[in-house]
Amino acid sequence: MKRKTTTPPEPEGARQRLTELRHALLKLHKTLVDSERVGYEKTIGKIQSPNHFLQLLTGDPWFAWLHPLSQLIVAMDETLDAEGPLTLAKVDALMRQSNLLLVTSESAEGFSGHYHAALQRDPDVVLAHAEVVKLRGPRKP
Repeated sequence: MKRKTTTPPEPEGARQRLTELRHALLKLHKTLVDSERVGYEKTIGKIQSPNHFLQLLTGDPWFAWLHPLSQLIVAMDETLDAEGPLTLAKVDALMRQSNLLLVTSESAEGFSGHYHAALQRDPDVVLAHAEVVKLRGPRKP
């Protein structure tokens, strides 16, 4: 006789917690994209069309630093859309990943340095960052 395997139930609140963080990260991403667009247009020139902007977002070095945040949001989407219940381990891993990504450093290269600069120049980025920090909880060492 075959034993019926049952999947453990989804931890209460796990999906909501991840969904709320995803929404806050999506808002932060949009705010960063808008902020970078302003800087790009001041420095390089006006972006001619939405299609041109999409090409810049996906292929221009000016916007490349945003890719890790885009990838984190995609990972959250895939987790939320996956078959079966969420596990606390998966939710915690994505929370930790957001904690590690959203570290700022004035002297760093890549995401951390650009993120630090965006926080310094744009109050909308600061507000969006604060929403993410509220949702992700305290940082663990």
